[in-house]
Amino acid sequence: MLASFILLWLCVCFFFLRLKTQRSKNFPPGPAPLPIVGNLFSLSLGNPLNDFERLRNYYGNVYSLFIGPRPAVIVSGLQAMKEAMLTKAVDFAGRPQDLLVNDVTQGKGVILADYGPGWKEHRRFALMTLRNFGLGKHSMEERILGEIQHIMKPLEKSIGETLSPQVLFHNASSNIICQVLFGTRYDYDDEFIKLIVQLYTENAKIANGPWAMLYDSIPVIRYLPLPFMKAFKNVEACQRLSTRLVSEHKKTRVPGKPRDFIDCYLDELEKRGDDGSSFSEDQLTTYVLDIHFAGTDTTSNTLLTGFLYLMTHPHIQERCQQEIDQVLDGKDQASFEDRHNMPYMQAVIHEVQRIANTVPLSVFHCTTKDTELMGYSIPRGTMIIPNLTSVLSEEGQWKYPHDFNPENFLNDQGEFVKPEAFMPFSAGPRMCLGEGLARMELFLILVTLLRRFQFIWPEDAGQPDYTPVFGVTLTPKPYHMKVQLRAAK
Repeated sequence: MLASFILLWLCVCFFFLRLKTQRSKNFPPGPAPLPIVGNLFSLSLGNPLNDFERLRNYYGNVYSLFIGPRPAVIVSGLQAMKEAMLTKAVDFAGRPQDLLVNDVTQGKGVILADYGPGWKEHRRFALMTLRNFGLGKHSMEERILGEIQHIMKPLEKSIGETLSPQVLFHNASSNIICQVLFGTRYDYDDEFIKLIVQLYTENAKIANGPWAMLYDSIPVIRYLPLPFMKAFKNVEACQRLSTRLVSEHKKTRVPGKPRDFIDCYLDELEKRGDDGSSFSEDQLTTYVLDIHFAGTDTTSNTLLTGFLYLMTHPHIQERCQQEIDQVLDGKDQASFEDRHNMPYMQAVIHEVQRIANTVPLSVFHCTTKDTELMGYSIPRGTMIIPNLTSVLSEEGQWKYPHDFNPENFLNDQGEFVKPEAFMPFSAGPRMCLGEGLARMELFLILVTLLRRFQFIWPEDAGQPDYTPVFGVTLTPKPYHMKVQLRAAK
C-alpha cells in the first residue's frame, strides 16, 4: 500500500514538473527539457559557448533552454540583438533576480539591480558623476597617463627578459578606477589591492562555473554546503572593505567639495535626506564594488588579449608603431585626441575588443512585460541571454569574422569605420557604464607602451594558445612576454 502511494506521488510530481517545463504557444523552440534539471545536460558546465552556437545553428537566432525548471531565451545575431536591446529596449531591460550572482549581492548596486525607479536614478547618478570626474576630460587623461608610469617601471626592469603581465595590467586597471571612486591609488603590493583582486577573481570563476549553473538550475541544492558558498563569503569580505572606505570618507569629507565618487554619493545622500529614494549607505557599499569590478576586469583582460595578439602578429605591432611615431613626433606624450589621427591604431584596438569578446554573454536580462521578439511571444519575467559572441563573429557582418585582422575596422581608403555589429559593451539602456573610461584607457596605455617598447613572443614559449578561460569575463590563458626597448626616435 505504502509503495503504491509513493509511486503515485512520484508520478504526480513528475507530471507537474513535466508541465512546468513545457513551452507555451509561440515560445521560441529549443531542445526538449527534462524535469527538474531542464536542459542542463545540453550544455557544458565548464564553458557553454560552443553549445550555444551549436544550438543556434539548429534552432535559429532566437531559441530557448530550460535552466532547471525556468525557461530562458538565447538571443543571437545582429538583427535579433538590435530588436531586443535597441528597438524594444525597455521590454528587455530587466534583470533576473533569483540567480547566484543576485543572491550573492542581494540585488544591490547598479549592474544587477532590476529595471525600475531605483535602478534608473542610480544609473543616472553614476553617469553624471563619472562624467563630472573627468571621463572625456583632461583630468581623467592625466590619471591614466600617471598610472602608465607605474606600468613602465616593471617593464623597464625586465628589458631583455620575460615577465607575466597578468597581475600588472589588473592592478593598473584597478588603480585607475580606484582614483575615480576612492580618490586614492594603491601600490601594487598593497594588501587592499591584492585582497580585492583575489576576491574578484575567485567570484568571477564561481559565477560562470559549473557550481553556479547547478545553483541556478536546481534550487534545492542552494542550502547545501557546496563550493558556491565561497562566493557569499567573498562578497562579505568585499563589503567590509567597502564599508571601511565609506566610513573613512565620512570622517574626512568636506560637504559640497567632493574628492571622488564616494564623496559625491554622500553629498547626494545628505541633500536627499529622507525623501524615500533608493539612495542609502548600504546601497553605496555595493555600488562602488559594482563599478570597481566592471572597470577592472574587462579592461585588464582586453589589454592581456591585445598584447597576446600583438606579440604573435609582429607585422601589426610594427605598423602601429610606425603610425604612433609619425603622429606623436615631437610630442612628450599621447593624448586621447590623437586617436583621430591614428586610424590604424583605432582599428587595432577595436579589433582587440572584438576578438577578446570579454563579456561573451553580457549580463543576463529579463523581460519587463509580455512582448515579442522576431515573431515569437516572450512572457514577462523570461530570462534573456544575449549571445554577444554571435554578433562579434557573425558571418556577413565582418570582412574576417574568425581572424584577428584590423581590416575589419578600415574601409578601402584606410579610414577607421565602426560596423554596427561592434557591441562589446552591449547596447541599449543596460549598456556598460564605463565604456568611455575603457576606450580612453585602452588607447593611452597601448599607444604609450608601444611607443617605448617592443613586445616579443618568447622563443621558448611554444605555440600561443588563444583559447580563453571562461568566466564572467573571458580571460586569456596566462602567458609571458619578452620586452625590448625601441630605438629612440
